[in-house]
Amino acid sequence: MKKVDSIIVGLGLAGVAYATQMLGADKSFVVLADDSQTASVVAGGLYNPTILKRFTAAWKAQTQLDQALPFYAYLERLLGGTYDYQSPILRRFASVAEQNLWFQAADKPSLAPFLSTTLVENGNENLSIPHKFGKVRGTGRVDTKALMKDFKAYLIARDLYIEDSFNYEALLINSNGVQYGDLQAQRVVFAEGYGLKNNPYFNGLPLEGTKGEVLTLRIPDLKESLIIKSGVFVIPLGEDLYRVGSTYFWRDKTLGPTADAKEFLLSRLEKFMKLPYEIVSHSAGIRPTVSDRRPLVGVHPTFKNLYVLNGMGSRGVLIAPSAAKALFEFIYASKPIDPEMDIARFSALL
Repeated sequence: MKKVDSIIVGLGLAGVAYATQMLGADKSFVVLADDSQTASVVAGGLYNPTILKRFTAAWKAQTQLDQALPFYAYLERLLGGTYDYQSPILRRFASVAEQNLWFQAADKPSLAPFLSTTLVENGNENLSIPHKFGKVRGTGRVDTKALMKDFKAYLIARDLYIEDSFNYEALLINSNGVQYGDLQAQRVVFAEGYGLKNNPYFNGLPLEGTKGEVLTLRIPDLKESLIIKSGVFVIPLGEDLYRVGSTYFWRDKTLGPTADAKEFLLSRLEKFMKLPYEIVSHSAGIRPTVSDRRPLVGVHPTFKNLYVLNGMGSRGVLIAPSAAKALFEFIYASKPIDPEMDIARFSALL
């Protein structure tokens, strides 16, 4: 019988973030996960403290950014890889009226650190940019696929990872903790992403799920080094590769990529870029989104050794580190969870 402090179920961004908290505090744990949920792996990986469609600040943007950047720097030191590629985002303006809205937004205290009031001239002859760019600071891309691959290898090398689907019926809960097969633990932290829909303890929570699809294109003549936003994001990956995304489809919960999403992304790209391209890959995943657009963090109202860390939505790169820290401090330091993300707001549903 192996005894650990916690069993962590799931190894998307939420699972990685919580396991990192455990490592930093020298707490014992094991991660149990399969490859059923792919949202973190296929994500564009952007972190952006603003909502560029409406020129507003994201929820608790500065706090999340202040925690996310040191978090990824720590993982780079721990794993010996490079995952955080900091880069401004250039927001293409469709009109002079949009430029004026940008300047109005940049005057707001919550947005002033992020929205530059110096517009950027287009220096790329292969892009149609009639009204300049607005520059967003405090942004970048995390290579989530490489990060999770390396983190999983780190766990395997230390016997901290079990590759398997979680069997809820095999979980035994008692006053002293939980038992799962040959594992004994004080608690279970469920970080399953959209897989939470199958969790009998937490599936009453309003996790809706939004399908996202991204394309990876080879565009040899584009020669762009900065992230461009114009209907879609165009994210340079190096070696003439660019990630183009993402879609936000609420009704489609199928796991595979679709022709409709490909047409949607390419049609928006071709509005401002006329170069030939090659489609290298097309990926899809279901983001764990919540009805009120806030994470799901906290303890089950009846089973006090079962916890959830979920609902990061499309901003998992930015939100996961602070949400994981909040859950860790709730468990080990009795620090209250922000009511806006505490699952107590939905306790009547469990």
